[in-house]
Amino acid sequence: MSIERAYWLAWSQISGVGPVLLQRLHQHFGSLKAAWEASASELGAVEGFGFSTVQKVGKERASFNKTIHPKEFLAQHLEENPNFWTPVDNEYPRLLLETASPPPVLYYRGAVELEENLGQKGLIAIVGTRQPSEYGIRWTRQISTALAKNGFTVVSGMAEGIDSESHIAALKAEGRTIAVLGTGIDVVYPAKNQKLYQQILKQGIVVSEFKSKTPPDRTHFPCRNRIIAGLCRAVLVIEAPIKSGALITADYANEFGRDVYAMPGRLDDHKSQGCLKLITQGAIPIPLELDELIKMLGAIPQFDSIPATVKNTLPKLEPELQKVIETVSMDSTAFDAIIQQTGMAPGLVSSALLQLELMGLITQLPGMRYQRC
Repeated sequence: MSIERAYWLAWSQISGVGPVLLQRLHQHFGSLKAAWEASASELGAVEGFGFSTVQKVGKERASFNKTIHPKEFLAQHLEENPNFWTPVDNEYPRLLLETASPPPVLYYRGAVELEENLGQKGLIAIVGTRQPSEYGIRWTRQISTALAKNGFTVVSGMAEGIDSESHIAALKAEGRTIAVLGTGIDVVYPAKNQKLYQQILKQGIVVSEFKSKTPPDRTHFPCRNRIIAGLCRAVLVIEAPIKSGALITADYANEFGRDVYAMPGRLDDHKSQGCLKLITQGAIPIPLELDELIKMLGAIPQFDSIPATVKNTLPKLEPELQKVIETVSMDSTAFDAIIQQTGMAPGLVSSALLQLELMGLITQLPGMRYQRC
């Protein structure tokens, strides 16, 4: 077991240091153990760590150290939360790790083989309103069933409405499904979904960034939506009004470079207004023929990393070029994410990307995104 797990867990307990700042700490110091042992002045050199943040972190870290060592805290935490990943674990979802804000701790529970569920091969999100129409329910069931029967894993948030319908349809089709919760993985919300929760544990998996016994809170659900988008290759919004949380998931999907699909609806239908807005903003309308949808989703690259045999065929690169290309995925990676992951200056990253493009090793996509060839 890597000692780094203990420090990812310890840092996750420090208030005011969220996933983005943790990524910056890791990139700056090379490890969160080194960051934990860093002085106040060293922490102050990290972007986002102003004077007040450094002072607050210093006090909380000192208080934590007086109570328990991070390694001992990990051992205690495992007693109540035996199943979780941190970004240093090989099992941590690769696609989620590529985002700018991967959860420092991701708890899981379920019965299906982990690599089958979180290997990023065919994970598709289905989200929408908690109060769907008959139209929305019918299409959710049809699409979820088609996805499940074609080997895709349906991902949603186990909320009422579209979320629950997508999980249920996938299970009935004997497919796989993943529920991302806004509570601890042992807390069922809404309570009426207790039976569905138990079925998912037998035929899928539930994940959450909140530890056991965490109750529902309105601030948790946007966090959950971020994870849904980060896990998946594409997000399908079935039915959603303008202020629906499903649009938050779609926003995250756009930020992460995922494909966004939306179900067309009537212009005067309140529950379709969010979907229509997404389509005007560039979302792909879900086609009438589900075979066409399956074909479109199947065309999305299913790689989360370059196979070793391909890596070995890459030419020997200068250190800076090698550092940059290692951050560019076979799916696509945003320019800002490459800067963040390499820790290099924007000008150097831009120059390296141009050289790699001229060498035919990467290609630039719309929206300042890059993809390995």
